[in-house]
Order: sequence, then structure tokens, then C-alpha cells
Amino acid sequence: MSRDELLAVARSAVDRGAALLRTADRGSIRAKSDRDYVTDLDHRIQDHIRRYLADTTPTFSFLGEELDDMSVPNSGQPMWVLDPIDGTSNFIHKLPLCAVSLALVRDREPVIGVVGAPFLGLEYYAAAGQGAFCNDKPINASNTETLSGAIVSIGDYAVGPEAELKNKRRIALTAALAATVERVRMFGSAALDLVWVAEGRTDACVMLSNKPWDTAAGVLIAREAGAIVLDSASRQHSLDSPDTIAASPAVADQLMSLIYKTIR
Repeated sequence: MSRDELLAVARSAVDRGAALLRTADRGSIRAKSDRDYVTDLDHRIQDHIRRYLADTTPTFSFLGEELDDMSVPNSGQPMWVLDPIDGTSNFIHKLPLCAVSLALVRDREPVIGVVGAPFLGLEYYAAAGQGAFCNDKPINASNTETLSGAIVSIGDYAVGPEAELKNKRRIALTAALAATVERVRMFGSAALDLVWVAEGRTDACVMLSNKPWDTAAGVLIAREAGAIVLDSASRQHSLDSPDTIAASPAVADQLMSLIYKTIR
């Protein structure tokens, strides 16, 4: 398949998942770990998209957040990476900030990314080298030039093992941002954090974590829209990065300097 054909497959898959997210009953809610939950609908969307992708791209592998095996293989085989509901806690509490996020990863780099936010009526997508789009219109990262004029979103605070230690870094970073940027926001969806940087709704996002199902699609979309995507050591972001930082080009260096002084 060509890249355009694969993008069409990915958009169709996300559209199918988004339709279920918008209309289907969530079913039961279960705890996966400390304050981390999954619904029946997470599994239903994942199973539905997985079957569709297996029919359309039978030689590709698949990684979903709700699978028992969540390791990323090192082979060069193309792999679909899915978060069936990014922002499950938001969804459970009837907050509309949640999305279906799907990426195609080849040689450990995302080459297709689609994020559908059905409660907001938004679909974001990109193919490597072809730009980024929202609802079929081209999008670009913002032109904001100073952190004092920037809206910066941050990832969720940690839960589970070592949450207190992890949150010391997050709280220190929140305080540093609050003293510097125009406003700090927490949306509760890594996919939306990234695509809103891509669209220029926000100027940067900082997530001190990196799960491929959360970030792979959004990272590609942000890059294709002209954003800089790094880790906290200013290295190019990859599936193996410990954290995920995306910013418009004009504020990226300022933001990285603040992060380095705060948490490194």
C-alpha cells in the first residue's frame, strides 16, 4: 500500500473507533492499578479497530494499550499503535477531552498518525513528509515568541508506584511554568496535548512520561505542523524517550532552558 492508502486506512479505523466512543455505552469500569481505570468500551474499541486493521493490513503487527503484552518490538515490521480511549478518566467523568489515537510505526518511527476527538468534532492526521491537518485543513504550530505569551499544557501527575517521587519533578515544573508562562493547562489527554500544539491552540506541552500509544500519533502530527518535539535532555524524541516535550519553534529553546534548570 502507498502512504496515502495507509493514511486512509488509519483514518477509517479511527473513525470507526470514534463512532463507538461517541455513541456506545461505556460498560463496566475496572481498576488497572492505583487510580488508573479501564472501561469495557476501551476494550471494545480496541478489538474493533484491531480486527479492521488485521483485515486491511494483515502483515502488520499491532500494539494496543489494553493488550497484556505492551512491549514495542525492535523489528522493522510495520506496527499499528493504538490508544482506544486516550483520556479514559475524562471519559468516565463525562469530560469531552478524550480521543482515539492511532499511529503506524515503521523502524520505530511514526509515519502515519490520526487522532479523533469525537465529542469535540475534531479529526487530526498526518503522514510523514506531507504536513498535518485538522478536519481536512492544514495546520501549523504557533508563532508565539516568548514564554510569557505562551499557553503550555502539562501531562497528568503520576499515580501508582513511586508517584510521590515522580510528582516532585512535576510539581516543581508546574511551579516554574506558572511563574513564567501566560497560562498553564492540564487537559488529561496526551494525544490532545500534542495535536493542540500542532494546531497552535497551545504553544507547548510538557509530559514527563512517554507511552507509545499515548504519543506516537500526536508526535508525528506535531512535527508535521512544524513543532519541535524533544525529550527533557533536548534529544530528538523517540519511542524510547523518557518524556515528551513539544513546542512551537520560537519558544522551544526558552522552554528547554527552563526545564533543564528545573528538573535536570
